[in-house]
Amino acid sequence: MHAVILAGGKGVRLRPYTTALPKPLVPIGDQHAILEIVMRQLAGAGFTTCTIAIGHLGHIIRAYVGNGSQWGLRVGYSTEDSPLGTMGPLLTMLDRLPEHFLVMNGDILTDLDFGAVLRSHEESDSPLTIATYARTVAIDFGVLTTEAGKVVGFAEKPSMDYRVSMGVYGLTRDTLNGYTPGLPLGFDELVLDLLKAETPPAAYEFDGYWLDIGRPDDYDRANAEFTTRRPALLKGV
Repeated sequence: MHAVILAGGKGVRLRPYTTALPKPLVPIGDQHAILEIVMRQLAGAGFTTCTIAIGHLGHIIRAYVGNGSQWGLRVGYSTEDSPLGTMGPLLTMLDRLPEHFLVMNGDILTDLDFGAVLRSHEESDSPLTIATYARTVAIDFGVLTTEAGKVVGFAEKPSMDYRVSMGVYGLTRDTLNGYTPGLPLGFDELVLDLLKAETPPAAYEFDGYWLDIGRPDDYDRANAEFTTRRPALLKGV
């Protein structure tokens, strides 16, 4: 099984932490970078090879990860010279990828079984599988519904439930045929194109533990919870 880790972003939301460190290398707890946790999890889920798409401060990621042998992985790299969006980096490495592979952001902390996502994708015959997570968004205002200049509905500080993308995907190589290598391609553009073509992505619903550490609040929470969550996140370590 092969995984592509997207690690080329600048991590603007996490400054000043990311001024000198790429976002996937910011520390979680006292001992581990988030990327190390991800690499250990991939190896534990049965992945043997991995490509890391690097850009901003990519030389530091290369120095830290090396060839991946310390985690039992064979790691290669793809360099992003200019921002290509979420899916754009994949277009430059398509000829090196297997028919089905995992794609994930390099800045998420989760106990999701990455191998299960890829196996589910292979069995689904869908062009893309999106790991999804339930999020509740609280609105701190009274919400009005208006029509023709009149208030016709009111809700005091409601909350709204959504399923959001976790930044983990199962992808089939042929799904990216027709897009131009070297040009930006966003996750949003790909999903909208698939919906327009009536070939919708599959959803892999997950209700375990997931944080996007690119968000400052989630990063602080990850550090506060890591000690108690460590057995689930780093099984056998």
